[in-house]
This record gives sequence, C-alpha cells and structure tokens, in this order.
Amino acid sequence: MTIYHFVGIKGSGMSALAQVLHDMNFDVQGSDVEKRFFTQLALEKSGIKILPFQKENIKPGMTIIAGNAFPDTHEEIQEAMKLGLPIIRYHRFLGDFMQNFTSVAVTGAHGKTSTTGLLAHVIKGAKPTSFLIGDGTGKGEEGSKYFVFEACEYRRHFLSYFPDYAIMTNIDFDHPDYFANIDDVFSAFQEMAVQVKKGIFAYGDDEQLQKIQAKVPVLFYGFGEENDYQAKNLVKSTSGTTFDVFIRNTFYDTFTIPTFGEHSVLNALAVIGVCHYEEIDVSIVKEQLITFQGVKRRFSEKSIGSQILIDDYAHHPTEIKATIDAANQKYPDREIVAVFQPHTFSRTQAFLEDFAKSLRLADKTYLCEIFGSARENHGKLTIKDLQTKIEGAEIISEETTSMLEKHKDSVIIFMGAGDIQKFQESYENQLTL
Repeated sequence: MTIYHFVGIKGSGMSALAQVLHDMNFDVQGSDVEKRFFTQLALEKSGIKILPFQKENIKPGMTIIAGNAFPDTHEEIQEAMKLGLPIIRYHRFLGDFMQNFTSVAVTGAHGKTSTTGLLAHVIKGAKPTSFLIGDGTGKGEEGSKYFVFEACEYRRHFLSYFPDYAIMTNIDFDHPDYFANIDDVFSAFQEMAVQVKKGIFAYGDDEQLQKIQAKVPVLFYGFGEENDYQAKNLVKSTSGTTFDVFIRNTFYDTFTIPTFGEHSVLNALAVIGVCHYEEIDVSIVKEQLITFQGVKRRFSEKSIGSQILIDDYAHHPTEIKATIDAANQKYPDREIVAVFQPHTFSRTQAFLEDFAKSLRLADKTYLCEIFGSARENHGKLTIKDLQTKIEGAEIISEETTSMLEKHKDSVIIFMGAGDIQKFQESYENQLTL
C-alpha cells in the first residue's frame, strides 16, 4: 500500500486531509518548515509523522500530495519527479476523493469554516460523516455516507470540485492580490455553480448570489420574505439565539443555537436547509445545533482574571463587524477591545476605509504591524495609515501587550489571519508573571 506524503502538511487544508486519510487507515506522513503552527497539535495527537523539508524524505512507492503554496521547483517535488512518483495537488486530490460520498461543498467569502463545522456536526448526528474544515480539522469515518468540506474560492481552487451540493454563504470582494473586482469574484462562483450536481443553497439576501444560475435547483435562505428558507422572530440573549424557520412561507420549526450574531443564524439556516432537503429528522437537527462547540479560531474564548480573551480569524471588514456584533450580544455590559493584525498589504490597501469603519465599532482599538504573506512581504503602506483613520487607536507589539491590563472587566478580541496568536500568548504570559 502506498504512503501518502504531504508536502506542506501544516497547511490548514493539508493537515485536515492528512487526518481524514489517516482515520481511514491510509499510511500518511508529511513535511514542512520547522516553525510551529496551530495545525500541528491534531497531527501529533493522531501520531502522523511530520518531517523537516528535505529531498531524502521522498522514497520510491510514495504518492505525493503537494500543497498549493509549493512550486514544482521545491526540492521534494523535484525528487518525486526524478523518481517518477505520482504528484497530485491538494485540490485535485480532494476533487477525486469526494466522489466516494454524498459531498457538500461550503463556499463563500465569509462563514465557510463555521458553517462547514456546524454542518458536519449536525449531519453526523444522523449518518456517518467525514469532514474537512479550513481550521486544520479533519475526520474520516469508515463507511461514511457524507463528506462535508470547505471549498476556497482563492485562485479559483474550488473549480477542481464537482460536489453533490454547495452552500454559498455570500459573495464579497476579497483576495485583491488575485481577484480584480467583485465581478471577477462572481464569475468564479458562477463557474463553480455549474459544477454542482444536485442542489445549491445560497444566501438569498446577497444581491450577487441572487444572480447565480445553475443546472440544478438553487434554494435561497435568509431573512427576506422571498427566500425558500426564512429565519424569523429572532430572540437574542447572552446565551445564544432562538428563531423560527419558515419553508416557502410555511412554518417549519423553532431552533436554538448557542452562538451569537445574525451571521450565526444564517449559517444555521443553511445547514437546516441541506438537512431538510436530505430528509434528516428535524429532532436530530435541533439537538445537534444546540450541542455545537464551535470551530478553532472562530470566537474561541477564555477567561483570565476579570477579562474575557477571544481569538478570532476575522481578517476582512465584514468579518470584523460580525465578530464585534457577536461580542456585543454575548457581553452587552462590557467594554469591547479590538486587537487587530491586518493580513497582507494588498488586502489592507484595498479595504483601508472599510477596516477603519468596522474597527470603530469596538470601544477601543489596538493595531499590530501588517502581516505579509508568503506571496508578498512588504508594501508601501504601513499600519500608521490605518491608525490615523481610527480615533484613539494605538499600535501594540509583542513587547507592549501589558497595556491591555488597564481594560479591567473587558472583552479583548485578538483578530487576524496571520500570527495574531503570538500577541495573545505574550499577553497571557505577561498576566501570569
């Protein structure tokens, strides 16, 4: 039996796929840079071997799964070519793998990870389900009927997939280093829509998604009257949200979720739609929704002293607004402090005004230096350009996180897609000194 060797196993999609294959009793190992990533823990718990990059890792008889970030000139890929081994890019492998199941792709500019995690949790209450989430979590169940996975639009990678169903959470302009504008983003989703085999569940209050055309039924969900699946009568509390669901204007049932913000209701509504279409017992859906624990780096909370610290992946203005709204729902009487690290110079430049507008929703904002990606590590822009647009904003570094101590009884949200966690770690270490 072949050994699947992952080049770049610490990538969030790669580590999740490695776990799925490992759970299904395939022989899995991988390599990456020495730096520690949050995805490593699950790989280590599974006993999956992680090696430092070197061409000696590549042996005859292996199948190479290559991360999208690594070019064909990478030493391990070069060695695999020399040995004549099969080399499959991550998204191609995933596209073939999912054909063994009833597959549900979750895509959209925002909300993919949370919705994928929620859908996997709800469906597995009814039938064996394997899943792959963009937070680095993956689970393979032998005998799975369903495969739920996150499908990313970046560089049109999701066009490698031909899923049975797709959830489309929204279309928004992001990844300005690749997409030209909102029309370019729409065209990618339109191409994806044509590849779906059974049905699409699209957020109907999104004017871009209303234009989606497909060969299969497109079912809309949202708050507006014209949606096939409509959420009404929202009751928000500090412990979660309860809402009624109407299907084509007929009352279906009342659901409760332990999460916050209107975006959480929409994520749940998409999941309810898929389960209704697949005829999954509504009592199972209700039960599973209540027990969902959330996904990594999405509103992940801990209490330290009188403060609540939240780690969140929000890195686009729309996501920042949703995260601050959720914090205000759960903690209406506390000061909300945002600690934000912009991710990539191109995104910061493209959304400078929008970032400022979203961050002004917090009571106080601290800004970290811009995190360049592997694709770009410098730019003309600096963090001061954003600071000048937010009244009272201060710049914070790993060495100066102690300034957060003055916010007694507050909720401090560490937001970003780079290495914002190191600021939270530094602050937590400071508090325990």
